Amino acid sequence: MGDDSLHDECGIFGIWAPGRDVARMTYFALHALQHRGQESAGIAVGDGKSVFVRKDLGLVTQVFTDSDLSALSGKVAVGHVRYGTAGSKGWESAQPHLSAINEVIIALAHNGTLVNFDQLRVELINMGVPFRTQTDSEVAARLIGFFTEKKHQLRSGIAHAMAMMEGGYAMALVRENALYAFRDPRGIRPLCLGKLPNEQGWCVASETCALDIVGAEYVRDVRPGEIIRISDDGISCEQVLDPEPRAECIFEHVYFARPDTRFHGKSVYSMRYQMGIQLARECPVDADLVIGVPDSGLPPAEGFAHELGLPFGEGLIKNRYVARTFIQPTQELREMGVRLKLNALADNVAGKRLVVIDDSIVRGTTSKQIVRMLKDAGAAEVHMRINSPEVIWPCFYGIDTDVQQQLISANKTVDEICEFIGADSLAFLSVEGLLKCMPEGGYCDACFTGVYPVAIPDSFGRDKFMEGYKPRNLTKPMRFADDAIVEKDKDKSWEENHPEA
Repeated sequence: MGDDSLHDECGIFGIWAPGRDVARMTYFALHALQHRGQESAGIAVGDGKSVFVRKDLGLVTQVFTDSDLSALSGKVAVGHVRYGTAGSKGWESAQPHLSAINEVIIALAHNGTLVNFDQLRVELINMGVPFRTQTDSEVAARLIGFFTEKKHQLRSGIAHAMAMMEGGYAMALVRENALYAFRDPRGIRPLCLGKLPNEQGWCVASETCALDIVGAEYVRDVRPGEIIRISDDGISCEQVLDPEPRAECIFEHVYFARPDTRFHGKSVYSMRYQMGIQLARECPVDADLVIGVPDSGLPPAEGFAHELGLPFGEGLIKNRYVARTFIQPTQELREMGVRLKLNALADNVAGKRLVVIDDSIVRGTTSKQIVRMLKDAGAAEVHMRINSPEVIWPCFYGIDTDVQQQLISANKTVDEICEFIGADSLAFLSVEGLLKCMPEGGYCDACFTGVYPVAIPDSFGRDKFMEGYKPRNLTKPMRFADDAIVEKDKDKSWEENHPEA
């Protein structure tokens, strides 16, 4: 990773709204999702006859001009922001991914990771399917195309591809006249459905904050294993895979999602505030001031301070205009790293015993720089409190983590980490304590526990784990076998009446 933090690979948005400027609405929605990815951005629009895409490396504001958006005229659109991982950067890896299925053009936006994409890719290549990239998003698009050609129906092609894809994924797909949305059967990656006022159309998005910005009302989450299709014929929902035990990514609540996003009727802000309260109960400390590392550390810092009756204030100021740059800094500036984003507020911290709340510690380098910065600003003591458990295991479902060797908690005890970062004390929220702060449901906490809800193939996980660490899988990996796919007969009459679906 380029810095010492976790990164969600992307955010997606889809809209069906005839008569509306779907390209600009998607543009504004991607603004709301920009925190989920800053590597590239793209929008694809269907105008009833074909699909056109504009995508490039950079932030949303860097990729699109007013003339770009004016040229993307249509009634259905899908948008994507991406954080590129090592080995999969560049324009070809930017999304939406454009692909042809005979005469039909599709554009796919994907959030997540397919753990069996290597196996699927080899099988497709052996059957003569060409590839342009090394991404699992292209594998998904090609797999959908392969089954669509066999079944002569896009919706059936998606359903069959879903039966083959293993991992965590949420996807939105457009063709010239329809929008599709679907999720993995465990619901690892988020995707929600919204409705525009006055029957103007429908939206799907990674987070509810993207619905808010376009004036859409949240309806419900896209169900795990479900396909939603929206077109002139209306909205159709079909459960094509039996839902597995729910395993929503818990780091959405801890770090990725915007504070104003809501999951299960509860704001992310309120969950993080509760994490701070629980952290204070588990790991109290006597101090003069509680501060949070912007931005995700602020709500739990407020809750921590409230629970212990300590003052809550600002101690770190964030430079909100730092964006991704293609210009690499000098080694001297790289070592200063965190100062490009944060600076200590000396007037508030000098002479005080501080409690600093952060969402996680990955490699420890950022925490070390923050502690040093605060002590250089005159802090008498710096006590680090983390509102999540220790990140010990790598993620394989859509979060860009290093191999286990690079995760400091897999290599050091809490006391050793405390010494490394230079803090006066360090404590993490327990797994049980974190779960107490979540709405009822099932969560993936594999990065804390090593219990993976989707089995990790050896070819995918090889060299990612340290010697002596053995992950536990809750399920067995699926095999690629066309013969094993069961044809779904639900809603057959609708399917017969709409063969173009």
